[in-house]
Amino acid sequence: MTVRLRSARPRLRPWQNPVVHWSPKPLRTAGVAGLALVVLGIAAVGVADWPGRILLGIAALGLAADALHDVVARPRLSAGPDGVVVRTWGGAHRLAWHGLRARVRTTRRFGLLTRTLEIDVDPAVDDDGVLLVLGRRDLGAPVEDVARRLRELDPAAPPRRATRGPLDRATGREPPRSGS
Repeated sequence: MTVRLRSARPRLRPWQNPVVHWSPKPLRTAGVAGLALVVLGIAAVGVADWPGRILLGIAALGLAADALHDVVARPRLSAGPDGVVVRTWGGAHRLAWHGLRARVRTTRRFGLLTRTLEIDVDPAVDDDGVLLVLGRRDLGAPVEDVARRLRELDPAAPPRRATRGPLDRATGREPPRSGS
C-alpha cells in the first residue's frame, strides 16, 4: 500500500505561475542579427575603400552586440513573490519588493515622446541606490502594462489610482472629467 502525502504548498497550474517574465521579441532579435550579417557582407564585398569598410564593420559589430545582448540577458525582467530580477551585461540584479519603486517616465526628445520604465530602490533600504531604466524594446511590451503588473505583484504596495504625467495631455490621454 502506498501513501501519498500532500505538500503544504498548493500545486499551481501552468497558467497560475506567480513569476512573470518580460524579454525582447525574438523576431526583433533575429532581424537585428540578420541586419548585422547583411551590413558585414556589404562591408566585405560592396565597399572598395578601407575607411568605409571599417565604418560598416563597426556598425555590424554594434548590431551583433545588440542581438547578443538580447539573447544573453533573457528574460530581461522577471517578477515574482520574492521581488524583481533584472538581467544586464553585468549580471542579474535581484531586488526585493521592500523599498522598490517602478514608475513610467515620459520624456520628449527631438519631438518624439518616449516612455521608459524606471525601477529604483529607496536609498534608505539599499545603500547602492540602484536605478534601472528599461524601454519597450527591452521588455517586448508596453511599459505602462509592465508597471501596472509590477504594482499588482508587489505585496506591500498600497492600491493606487491611475496617474497622469505632464506630457500625457500631448498624447491625447485626458482624464475623465467630473462635475456639472
